[in-house]
Parts: sequence; structure tokens; C-alpha cells
Amino acid sequence: MSIQKLENLNNKETIMEEVIILTNTLRDVARQMISPETFDKIVELAALSTHDNYQRLLQIIGELTNDELAVISRYFAVLPLLINISEDVDLAYEINLQNNLGNDYLGKLSTTIDLVADREDAAEILEHLTVVPVLTAHPTQVQRQSMLDLTKRIHELLRRYRDVKLGLLNKTKWEDELRSYIEIIMQTEMIREKKLKVTNEITNVMEYYNSSFIKAVTKLQAEYKRLAAAKGIQLQNPHPISMGMWIGGDRDGNPFVTAETLKLSALTQAEVIMNYYDEKLFQLYRTFSLSTTIVTVSEEVQALAALSEDTSVYREHEPYRRAFHYIQMKLRNTRDYLIHDVKNEVRYANVKEFQADLLAIKVSLEENKSKGLIQGDFTELLEAVEAFGFYLATIDMRQDSSIHEASVAELLASARVVEDYSSLSEDEKCAVLLRELTEDPRILSATHVEKSEQLQKELAIFQAARELKDKLGEEVIKQHIISHSESVSDMLELAVLLKEVGLVDSERARVQIVPLFETIEDLDNSSAIMRHYLDLDITQKWIKGNDSYQEIMLGYSDSNKDGGYLSSGWTLYKAQNELTQIGQKHGIKITFFHGRGGTVGRGGGPSYDAITSQPFGSIKDHIRLTEQGEVIGNKYGNKDAAYYNLEMLVSATLDRMVTQLITNPDDLEDYRDIMNGIVDDSYVIYRDLVFGNPHFYDYFFAASPIREVSSLNIGSRPAARKTITEIGGLRAIPWVFSWSQNRIMLPGWYGVGSSFKRYIDKAPENLAKLQKMYQNWPFFRSLLSNVDMVLSKSNMNIAFEYAKMCEDEEVREVFYTILDEWQLTKNIILEIEQNEELLAELPSLKASLEYRLPYFNVLNYIQIELINRLRHGQLSADQENLIHITINGIATGLRNSG
Repeated sequence: MSIQKLENLNNKETIMEEVIILTNTLRDVARQMISPETFDKIVELAALSTHDNYQRLLQIIGELTNDELAVISRYFAVLPLLINISEDVDLAYEINLQNNLGNDYLGKLSTTIDLVADREDAAEILEHLTVVPVLTAHPTQVQRQSMLDLTKRIHELLRRYRDVKLGLLNKTKWEDELRSYIEIIMQTEMIREKKLKVTNEITNVMEYYNSSFIKAVTKLQAEYKRLAAAKGIQLQNPHPISMGMWIGGDRDGNPFVTAETLKLSALTQAEVIMNYYDEKLFQLYRTFSLSTTIVTVSEEVQALAALSEDTSVYREHEPYRRAFHYIQMKLRNTRDYLIHDVKNEVRYANVKEFQADLLAIKVSLEENKSKGLIQGDFTELLEAVEAFGFYLATIDMRQDSSIHEASVAELLASARVVEDYSSLSEDEKCAVLLRELTEDPRILSATHVEKSEQLQKELAIFQAARELKDKLGEEVIKQHIISHSESVSDMLELAVLLKEVGLVDSERARVQIVPLFETIEDLDNSSAIMRHYLDLDITQKWIKGNDSYQEIMLGYSDSNKDGGYLSSGWTLYKAQNELTQIGQKHGIKITFFHGRGGTVGRGGGPSYDAITSQPFGSIKDHIRLTEQGEVIGNKYGNKDAAYYNLEMLVSATLDRMVTQLITNPDDLEDYRDIMNGIVDDSYVIYRDLVFGNPHFYDYFFAASPIREVSSLNIGSRPAARKTITEIGGLRAIPWVFSWSQNRIMLPGWYGVGSSFKRYIDKAPENLAKLQKMYQNWPFFRSLLSNVDMVLSKSNMNIAFEYAKMCEDEEVREVFYTILDEWQLTKNIILEIEQNEELLAELPSLKASLEYRLPYFNVLNYIQIELINRLRHGQLSADQENLIHITINGIATGLRNSG
């Protein structure tokens, strides 16, 4: 079987069967719930949507009452949700099928390890590789937890559909259960009535660990070791996947993240993983009934058994059970201490002690001819302890550089070091900060001068980080990210704040200082900033203490909003190249944290392609990338999908580390020169529209649901840093989300067509050059493939209906500028790809859109009608949430909304 993407293996016939069942069941449920007249309108709208008769569709929607719109909105919002479940089930089925048959597919771990094993440094690569998906607080998941729970139930039912077809399960009972859940969905509020709190976000994301992450990570880690061993490579302590977390520690622009939320996040995580250990230990206690009248047991296990309080006469000859009983008791005491601060001498001082007791049992089994018993639950537990420790996931802290500067300025003034720090030049700032870090051991905050609320809050969260590290271990918090990093002083200011709580001194940094370069300008300046920072003696000491790694975070969404899709992608690519080279000159491994979102406008697209298209040599052995919102549910909603997506991340990273994908590396110089010119044009074209057109601002706010998106209860963070009535202050997520809702998808393509056309028009052979780049350069291919995908999800007929909401004709003219660029971009992309239609190379996605697009297209027209009624005072306060239902349905249908 040839290597191909697993999503292209999906059984379209089975999905269509399931979609028909789900659609018919939903229709039957709706028929019973609503009046015959309203139901007939649903049937007619569904029929019209599949025949592209949108004029009649608009007419019907315009005549609906608000109450009818409420019912019909819900119906069409549930449909794409059910289709998604069917596709997810089919993907999980395919994952298991292809693995069990031993078939190859793109991203399969065994194939990639075969590739790595041929290298002399294979053991070093495999030992040190670490890929870290970081679950962030960025909110684009608009569904309530109750709805997510219901979709899981339906997912479980559809997993059994094949057994129903084979007659292994009662069909009537299965259909009745499916119907009951769809009935509940139709009668459950889809949208949160209250805004989420940080505590809700922490609790919600923990569900993914219980349902998928723990099982997927442990399975992948065990398989990783097994495959390496099969190649004669014995790994000592590999961590191919480690988990990261922003929720509770990312306070950039979120006033609700405090020292208390940081503690809650860390302790909730600790409780989740220790509860998992507790359950596993109980299962092992019940299972390991081995008797010393039959088997031999090591002295170490006998010693553990002797400490157990399980003194039942029935356990007299069962030392393994008593050993597990003792380990469980000691673990529970440890949990009580870490979570509730209950002191008990019989507890583990650290996870290594816990691991040592488990390994003692493992060794005893191996030495006494019981090696087979290690498989299953015991192996899963051992792998989990290696992967998650007592902390589960490393929590990143993040804050804006301006807050750090204000905090340091206040500290320096209160300690009478510098009265007006912010007025100093960059060189003067660095000199003051370095003196505080290297020469003065005193704590600036120790003065009795009254502190501002902001400074108190910052010091408190740093103190909480110190306490958590001391209690849960160094891994619980490893990085602090600085948003809007624009200078070396930005990094040294953070160091001064960390010094206040003992997390940094002149020799060692217990928390790594990670700059985040976001805008085009910041990315362009990143090399100069990092060169200066890495030259500092104190920096070199800090990095040496971190095994010579220095992480840099790259921002995709803000650079996109700032300069457009091409400019963002190319600037990020160049920055990685330059920063990697600077690291090499300093003898430092520069590693990158990719701040990617779900959409192309936020760095999204297929993860495998995104990683393998990075500059060769830019991935050392560590890579981190953000996962947020609906992407977490889509990729990690069940253990099979989670395993597959984690497997792809690991395989793609290994592939990029060892494979030079360009046939002739010398071509790269020509490719880069071509891209520089094209991107310069694209940047100007994009900014001429977004920041240069005097009517663009009014068009965006009139012809998109930005105000309605901003009022959605999808997260604890405000939609804008300052004010929603200004493009620059608007956060990238609602910006991208709104363009997806009105189906223009502008951040994923605008400026591409015109800039490529200008290049093509310069010389007859230039089109052929671009076609060659598409065929031979993974970065360029990925860049254009993402544009292709975004264009396929756009709909300019629908976008035109949104444009009609602009009352001023001059403002409405902005749409035609966008439309011309859209048509040009589509034509140019197809020419370069040498394809006749969009998604020619992604038949599965094309098929998926064919049977889902018509239904959520209806939602767009309903949304337009509702927004018009809202703006003309024809919706009551209670009915405004109908717009949110349509937003939810469209986002669900698109699957990568924000």
C-alpha cells in the first residue's frame, strides 16, 4: 500500500450511510417537536440548499418569524455537528484498521523510525526528541460542556454501528438510544449563558486527559520504545510527547488569571494524574494475586509487602497485592500533601521514589518468569509516570512586556535605584537591569513603600510559581513567555521579577525566559535582539544550566493580522533560519514554540505538512506548538484520534530532522529571492486594504458578526486588548473568527493573487518557476495548499449578502475589491498547482464539504437575517442568542474556525 494521508482512506460510503441515518433521525425528532408548518419549511430549506436556489431560500428566511428562526437555527446547527461525529468515528476506525493490517500511511511512526534508524546518531535523536502540544486558553470552542458530553455519547454509539450492520447488536435498541441522544441535543442549550471563568477552562480541558491524552500518550511512548528496540536501539528515558498548558498561567490581556488560578491549574492537574495512578494501582492490586506457594518474589517486593497495612490472612502469600496496597497508601498520602497540604511522613518525596517502587515490582516479575504480566495496565502506569510525573503538564506563564516594564519601573523607583526607568534608553535600561541581576543580591520589593495593585498581582503569581516548583517539581513550570518582545531589556525585566522570588540569580534560571516575536516588525528584529541577548555572560550561564537550549516563541496570528498571509508565513520562515544560525554560532540549540491556531490565518493547516515544511535544520530535538479551542476537540476528542494526531506530530518532527526534502538545495537561494519580491508586494497589497482603505474598518464591522462574536461566552479573555472599535486593538482570534463566519476567510489568502500575478507578468517563464517551486519546495507547497483549502471553504455569494448590511455604498465597495482579489487568487493558485479545481489533492475534504456545506450555508443566510433584525430593533434581548446559535453551527461546520 502506498503512503498516503489517512484522511484520504476514509470509507465515504460508510460515512454517507451514517450521515443519512443521523439526518433522518434528526428530521424525525424535529417533526415531533415543532409544528407541521415550521417543519415543512425546514424540509424546503434543506432541499433548496442542496440545489443552490438561494434566492428562494432568502425569501423563505425573510418571511420566518423569530420563533421559527429559533427552531430552524437549532436544526441546521445540529446537522453539521452530527456529520462531524460520523467523520470522527470513521477516522478512528481507519486508524485502528490500518494499524492492525500493518498498512503504511503518512505519519506512521514505524516508517519514520525505520528512516531514523539508518543514521549513526539515531539513538541520540530518538532519546532526546520531545514534541509538546500546548493546550491554550485561547477560546474558539463555542459549545457547552453538556453538548460535548452528548456528542461523545453519539460517538460511542456510532462506533458500534458496524456491529449493528453485522447483526451483532440489536438494531432497534441501537436506533432508540441514538434517537434519545439527538432528542436531548435538540432540547439542550447549545450556547453558554454565562461567560466562562478561568476555573471552568481548567476543569473543561482536564476532561481530555481522562478521555484521551493519558491513554494516547502512554501508548505512543511505549510503542516508540518498542520500535526503537526492534531496531537494536535501547532508549533510556525518552519523552517523545510531553504535554503543555497555558490555562491558569497565561495572563496576557486576561485580568482573571492570578496567583490563585495558577495554583488551581497546577493542583488540579496534579489531582487528575494522581487519581489516575490511584485507580491503576487499585486495578493492579485486584489483578496481581500471585502466590508465593507457586512463584518466587524478590526481596525488594517482600520488603514493600511487609510495610503494607493489608494484613488480611487471605493476603499472607500474596506479596504483590500487599506491595501495591502499600504503594497506593503512600501515593494517597502524597496526594493529600500536594493537593491539600495534609502532612504525613509516609509519603513520596518526589516522583522518582514512586517510580522506584513500581520498578522494583517490574524487576521482580522479569526475574521470576512473569514478564508477560508487565503488559497492559502495568505498562500503561509505568509509561504514565515517566510522561506525567506528579504534575501532568508543564504550565507556561505569559505576560505582556509592557506589564513587566511597568512593574520593574515601580520596583526600581521604590528602592531608589532609578526614579524614571521607562524614560531611559535601551542601553541604559540594560545596564541598570544587569547590575541588579549580577551585582546586587537585595530584593527590590522588600521596601515598605506601598505597591500598586498590578505589581502586587505580578509578584504574587511569581511567588506562587516558586512554591509550586518547590512542591511539585521543576517540570511543573519551565517557561515564562513575554508577549510583544521588542528588546533585550524586555527579557532582562522578566529576569529581575523572577529574581524577586528566587527563581533567577546570577548563575541559574529555574524558569526559562522565552521571547514571543509576533508582528512582522518584531520578527524582522528578532535576530538582532537574540544576538545581543545571547552575547550576555549571564544569559550564557542560564542557558548552559538548561542543557544549552533556548526557546523562542513565534506568533502566527498577530503577524498575519499585521501583514497578511504570505508576509506572515515568509517572515516566520526567514526568522527561523536566521535564529537557528545565530544559535549555532553561539553553540546553543535554538528551539521554537509555534503559536499556531486552528485556521490558516492563525498558522493552521495540516500539522504534518506544517512541521515538515519548516526550514531544514530549524528543528533540533524539541518543538512546541499551541493547540486551542475547537482544535483540541477535533484532534484529541477520543483516544484513537488523539493517538493518530500525536503520532503524526512525532513522525513529522523526526522526518524534518533527518530528511532534506529539496532535491537540489542550491535551488533554495533562487526560491528565496523570488519569495522576497512576491512577499514585499503582498505586504503592501494587504496593508493598503486593511490599514490604508478609509472604509475598511466600517466595512468589517458592518459586514461581519464581529460584535456578536465578541459577546459570545467562549472564554474568560476579553475580545480586545483595549477597544473593539479599532482593528489594531482587536485580538487575532475574533478577527479571524469573524472572517470565517462571513465566509470570506480573508486572513488566509488576501494579497496572494495580486502579488503572484505581478511576478508572473514580469517574465514569460515565471509561472513555470512557481510551478517548479510548488512541486519541489515543501514550504511553498504547504503555503499554497493552505490557501487552496481556505478558498474552498469561502463563499463569495454569501459574503455579498453580508456586504449588503453596509448601509453606505462607498463602504460596500470594499467588498468588490475583496471579490476581485479572491477570483484572481483562485485562478493563480490553480495555475501554479496545475489543477482544474480546488481541493483536487484532498478528495476526502472535498467530499466532506460537498455533503456539509449546503446545510451550514443555510445558517449563514439565517445569521444575516438575524443580524439585520437585531440592528433594526426587531429582536428581543432573549432572542439575541439566536445569532450565537448560528455562529456555533457555522464554526462546527467549518471545523477550523478560530
